[in-house]
Amino acid sequence: MRAMVYRGPYRVRVEEKDIPPIEHPNDAIVRVTMAAICGSDLHLYHGMMPDTRVGMTFGHEFIGVVEQVGSSVQNLKVGDRVMVPFNIYCGSCFFCARGLYSNCHNVNPNATAVGGIYGYSHTCGGYDGGQSEYVRVPFADVGPSLIPDWMDDEDALLCTDALSTGYFGAQLADIVEGDVVVVLGAGPVGLYAAKSAWFMGAGRVIVIDHLDYRLEKARTFAHAETYNFTEYDDIVVHLKKITDYIGADRVIDAVGAEADGNFLQHVTSTKLKLQGGSPIALNWAIDGVRKGGTISVMGAYGPLFSAVKFGDAMNKGLTLRMNQAPVKRQWPRLFEHIRNGYLKPNDIVTHRIPLEHIAEGYHIFSAKLDGCIKPIILPNAS
Repeated sequence: MRAMVYRGPYRVRVEEKDIPPIEHPNDAIVRVTMAAICGSDLHLYHGMMPDTRVGMTFGHEFIGVVEQVGSSVQNLKVGDRVMVPFNIYCGSCFFCARGLYSNCHNVNPNATAVGGIYGYSHTCGGYDGGQSEYVRVPFADVGPSLIPDWMDDEDALLCTDALSTGYFGAQLADIVEGDVVVVLGAGPVGLYAAKSAWFMGAGRVIVIDHLDYRLEKARTFAHAETYNFTEYDDIVVHLKKITDYIGADRVIDAVGAEADGNFLQHVTSTKLKLQGGSPIALNWAIDGVRKGGTISVMGAYGPLFSAVKFGDAMNKGLTLRMNQAPVKRQWPRLFEHIRNGYLKPNDIVTHRIPLEHIAEGYHIFSAKLDGCIKPIILPNAS
């Protein structure tokens, strides 16, 4: 099969790899019909994620057709069209039993925190991802779901991570009717979080970013107020000013560690891979939310040191809520919103790229060229 393969920082290419085999009776092999590049893939692309090994295939957002099933798989059959959440999880451990699918204890030998994730380095289990023609799907009776007949393929694809994560971020914020909600970051997850905040009763939604084309999308797609932080001496002071000098009720951090690394990495070329990254957005959230407010974090942070203003958060009486999204838990409600026409996930898709051109796709997305917000990868495009 053809698959995207990592060859080192900023170096990806399409190569021939063996089609993955069934390794366990609960496995399925899925022929990928559509995948996506996620903002968190850029941490891998730039070499900022520990234990990202040469030869790995990225891609944790994908849909496809079941090509083969293991002997104990009961819920899927060959030919089924399926959407696959980015979480790999067993469905039966202590954490899965509590709906914490992203914290499954049985799918990642490094599972001090996160469970398994497709195509996301060996710190997340070492599973190859879906930016390829075929992918092995473990626990096939647990994760994948049939794509509803009425759902567009691109909408189904976006439910496998970006939309579900943005919606989860709004859920974590504990929005109460009339709240002022600030979203930091106008990438796909931030856009979906801003849109979802309205569903949960927000009275005002504000989006902060530094790219004008993404802020324009926040206005048209998420109907948000927008501010470009490069135009202000101190964006936190501005946030206070436009919220009666009290602060926002809820702040959603959809940025996380910058995907292009931090100052120390660039200056020293350190090999420590400080994926903890710069916590600028999180500190803005701590400073910009009101006392007693809530901060929701779904931006990607790593396990290492970050200089977070924890004392300020404590003294302000803040609630901080965070996790990787348990994707499948969000689907029933999201399906309702999509079917009723309140939400069209693929409105944010800007680029559709054949798998053969995925290196160019990564470059466009990474360098923020051509107004790129969300690129989709087509394995079988002619």
